[in-house]
Amino acid sequence: MKKWIVFIATIVSLCSNVARANDLEDAIDAHYKGNHAKALELLPPIAEEGNVIAQGLLGRMYLRGEGVNQDYQQAVKWFLLAAEQGDAYSQGKLGGMYDGGLGVVQDNKEAVKWLQLAAEQGEVLAQTALGMSYHYGDGVTQDYQKAVKWLQLAAEQGEVIAQNTLGFSYFHGIGVTLDYQEAAKWYRLAAEQGNSYAQYNLGFSYFHGMGVTQDYQEAAKWYRLAAK
Repeated sequence: MKKWIVFIATIVSLCSNVARANDLEDAIDAHYKGNHAKALELLPPIAEEGNVIAQGLLGRMYLRGEGVNQDYQQAVKWFLLAAEQGDAYSQGKLGGMYDGGLGVVQDNKEAVKWLQLAAEQGEVLAQTALGMSYHYGDGVTQDYQKAVKWLQLAAEQGEVIAQNTLGFSYFHGIGVTLDYQEAAKWYRLAAEQGNSYAQYNLGFSYFHGMGVTQDYQEAAKWYRLAAK
């Protein structure tokens, strides 16, 4: 009899897990199709059971006000639950919220704690933010070499702010050996993505012939794009 009870309980548990998995899939599909009301109906029970994907998605919805009134405290609640389970996306977002004082008391050290965890898992925005924290000494001892390390990782994944800041580091020899050609390389990558600061910096490089062949027309092109 006990074996049958265990067997039935196992079947019920498996059916419940399948149902939850289907609900989560439906919630994700609804969210990305813009049906936030349906997503919000399905997600809370799943998130409350500890599902990290549901927790992270709920945090995002409250952060952005998707289908709900924007609520930073609710966003922090769900991001924290997911972050404590090791979710890189939620760790990065939680770090950003501590950095900006959104839904929590602003705390640079707490921001760096979560950004570090996310960055180590390859979260590109967290790597950028952590690099900037080391660059400016926000929440950590200022360390330009560590800044370059994290900015390089993010820049290689195409993150535009990291690319421009890495270019700036090479242009001024901050945390790396001064190298105008390397600076121009990263400026260009960011400029081609539409970053106005990088467009100006690349224009400056062409105007003065630093890292590139001096070319006033090319300088004017990038200055014009930045000005727009």
